[in-house]
Amino acid sequence: MFFGYFTKKDWAFAALCTAFIVFQVYLDLKIPEYMNGITYAIQTGDASDIVGEDGARMIACALLSLASSVGAGFFAAKFSASYTRTLRRKMFSKVQELSSQDISEISAASLVTRSTNDPYQLQNFLGRSLQVIVKSPILASWAILKISGSDWHWTAITVAGVLIIVCTIAAVMWCVMKYFKRIQWLKDDVNREVRENLTGSKVIRAYNAEGYRESKFDEASDALLDNNLKIFTWMAPMGSTSNTVVNIMTISIYWVGAMLIADAADQDTKFQLFSDMVVFSSYALQVMSAFMMLTGIIRGFPGAKVSYGRITEVIERERGVPEGSFDGETSETGTIEFRAVTFSYPGRKKPALKDVSFRIGKGQTLAVLGSTGSGKSTLIKLILRQYDPDSGQVLIDGRDAKDYTRKALYSRLGYVPQTPIIFTGSVESNVNFGETSASRDHGDVLRALRIAQAEEFVSKLPEGTDTILSQYGKNVSGGQKQRVTIARAICKDPETLLLDDSFSALDFRTDRELRAGLKKEMAGTTKVIVAQRVGTVMDADLIIVLDEGEVMGIGTHSSLMESCRIYRDTAISQMEERRCRPEDRRGPPRRSPNRSGRPSGSC
Repeated sequence: MFFGYFTKKDWAFAALCTAFIVFQVYLDLKIPEYMNGITYAIQTGDASDIVGEDGARMIACALLSLASSVGAGFFAAKFSASYTRTLRRKMFSKVQELSSQDISEISAASLVTRSTNDPYQLQNFLGRSLQVIVKSPILASWAILKISGSDWHWTAITVAGVLIIVCTIAAVMWCVMKYFKRIQWLKDDVNREVRENLTGSKVIRAYNAEGYRESKFDEASDALLDNNLKIFTWMAPMGSTSNTVVNIMTISIYWVGAMLIADAADQDTKFQLFSDMVVFSSYALQVMSAFMMLTGIIRGFPGAKVSYGRITEVIERERGVPEGSFDGETSETGTIEFRAVTFSYPGRKKPALKDVSFRIGKGQTLAVLGSTGSGKSTLIKLILRQYDPDSGQVLIDGRDAKDYTRKALYSRLGYVPQTPIIFTGSVESNVNFGETSASRDHGDVLRALRIAQAEEFVSKLPEGTDTILSQYGKNVSGGQKQRVTIARAICKDPETLLLDDSFSALDFRTDRELRAGLKKEMAGTTKVIVAQRVGTVMDADLIIVLDEGEVMGIGTHSSLMESCRIYRDTAISQMEERRCRPEDRRGPPRRSPNRSGRPSGSC
């Protein structure tokens, strides 16, 4: 089952390991032959063979067996490390291709476990098991051939011992398999709780919720502990049972041998029977050790099987949003069109977008306004083809987005997500990011920072654009992170710039200056701006007002102020709110009497 992703290097390591193991087994089974001669010599009084030719050969076999064991272990370790590295690389590459729908179905916590714990468990299993998997059947088969011509009583005792061990293993594994299948999923739960506690530590402390979060972690941890205890409880008797069977088998062989020797007719026959008994017991122990080694591997096999299945589930997963084949030039550039697009998220009956239609041309600005949950970000996701619409078409540069290859589609788009993503590294590496970064220079980075209104704060950093930003950008503010991610999209110089509520952490002045910079410096770039502020979108060529996935109004700022009540109410409330801000206030607030005679509109 593990052979599907072997590379030529993996096969070479496995072959070398097998060669060393076969040679080791040959030497291990050769030693008892010399023991036969030495035992007979001791009984007959000729002790010269103990230190003579047979003794020297026996020592040489033992030393060569040791060297072969070291060689087999070395190549087994190389094989397991190389193989799991291949799986990790394939899984990482596949995750990069998955859509948002795929990732949400698997879950980020599970993907982290599948990328770390599962390969590690598989590597440990393969490193230990390859030698045993190869060695055990060869050793058992070869040893059985060696003893097949011996007394049938001894052979029957050995067969009975093997059957008892095999039946014990089969019964235990049948009972514990269901627990092995659960163990990795329970690890996902523990990983999720740890991840949430780490990322949300500030909120947890602010709400004094440590006790609640500890109880959630304890619940996941206790479920994993209980599952593991059941496995250990069921599997604990396997080792003691195997040892007991081996001891009873050895005693039985010697007991039967003693009776056979007592019934022998002459002294030479007794000596030969005793030597045969010693050699047979040695071979029988080799057979039993082969099955006992398999016992240890069988313990780890269910977990490794589950880990392998979880890894290959990701590698072999078909994209929920299949990739197109078109990667050529189009007759249009920078155009986006929605034709009666309706979309519902998986598992939800109510559409996130319903019958949305619009078209914007090259260099124009489309603004999408609406309350939380109105479908603004969903519209961006459909342009990025993270999902496909249930009905209707999304056209990019005059062609259905489904036709494009992933690379061809994203080469046309610059994207700034709702939550700014900062990678560990310098400011410059975060801004000059992506496949085409080699074609851009430091001047392009400075230009992007200037347009994004980030040049001033970056210049004040200790090392300017060479300053290292920590993971998630924890050493800069929220507004600074947003400006760096906006600069990243600008630096790419795309045909279309998608800004998904990317001005939310900016003050009004920076917001205004950034929009002015985009309008002046990127006049030929089509822009799609998702926002909740009317001030951010009022200069757009086309504004769409969404409410619960439906288009409530579409047009310019002036036309919507007349025709769309939601837009007008939002604009008035935000303008009043801004007027009441201390930093925006010009003189005392205006108050007008209401029907009760008391002033209204106070701030």
